[in-house]
Amino acid sequence: MKRYVIVSLIHGDARKFHEKLVQDISSKFNVKAQTLPMHITLKAPFEIEDINEVEQITEEFCNKNNKVSIDIKGIGHFRDNVIFMDVIPSKEAIKINKDYYKELRNIKNLQWSNNEGENRKFHCTLASKNIRNKFQQIWNFVINEEISFSSVIDNITIMQYNFKDFKWNLYKKFQLK
Repeated sequence: MKRYVIVSLIHGDARKFHEKLVQDISSKFNVKAQTLPMHITLKAPFEIEDINEVEQITEEFCNKNNKVSIDIKGIGHFRDNVIFMDVIPSKEAIKINKDYYKELRNIKNLQWSNNEGENRKFHCTLASKNIRNKFQQIWNFVINEEISFSSVIDNITIMQYNFKDFKWNLYKKFQLK
């Protein structure tokens, strides 16, 4: 079985800022840097034998939906193990997320975790791997960052995990209209 994750890659100044902050956190606190470029997760990692149906649904979905706007403002966290840049989705972004989620739900054998769904929190992770014992230090380092970017969700991208190199590689990127 192959392992995939479905994301929307974020570009531009927000991505440059994110990459620098991720590297700063990694080097300053000796924690593992994120292995994916700046993104919003649309479908958490899953394993599937044949990705064709996912590709077909994603391509058809992108061909009939427009890119949508988002704002990236401030810092947030989940518990004491994930620190992220907060994403404020437009109404259109919320709708496109719900619609895509419903399409993916039609795929048999697609695995779902309990925290996935159409109402999940939009965010871009900064640090999440083994940070519990350094959470407060990292939080204090990032909390005063001035973060305010306007961006778009303009793609749905399937990434494939490379078990040999322990990293995610671009599998296929679909552009929204």
